[in-house]
Amino acid sequence: MISACDRLSAMIFPITDLLSEQQCVEWIVQHFHPQGLRCPRCGATTDQARQFRSTSRGLIDYRCKKGCNTFYYLYTNTVFSGTLLRARQVVLLLRGVCKGESTLSLAAELGLSRVSVHRWRKRLQEKGYLMLDDEALTDTDTETDEMFQNAGEKKRKTQRSSRSAPTSGKQAARAR
Repeated sequence: MISACDRLSAMIFPITDLLSEQQCVEWIVQHFHPQGLRCPRCGATTDQARQFRSTSRGLIDYRCKKGCNTFYYLYTNTVFSGTLLRARQVVLLLRGVCKGESTLSLAAELGLSRVSVHRWRKRLQEKGYLMLDDEALTDTDTETDEMFQNAGEKKRKTQRSSRSAPTSGKQAARAR
């Protein structure tokens, strides 16, 4: 007999259907284009561009009207440039990778293949490592996890009892 918890744990929620595409686009613009979406060549804003076309994935392609006639869109000059992912999928993929969710569960939630999600995870991690600062932190208040600081170190030997281990019959008697 299958319990309700077993059915819920096996259920795949269509989370991409629960998010607003427009809110995801706004989130991507805020975090990937902090000065606003602009022409990569001349810096013109989307107000100074014409909407070239709307794509099947819900994104708008722009063509600059300021003379350079450059084509650009939401993912231009980002790690997602050239992708066919919807804005919802990008936001949830970033969230899942940052949270450490498994590739298999992310693939099921996003409607992508496991191989595709694995490739995206590797790309995002590579870009993240490139953006890491090589210099140590300058403040004196920074705390680090003790496990990280002392990984592999043994300051003192553990104290072991000089008595031998009890036989299995004695352990069972004590457990009662």
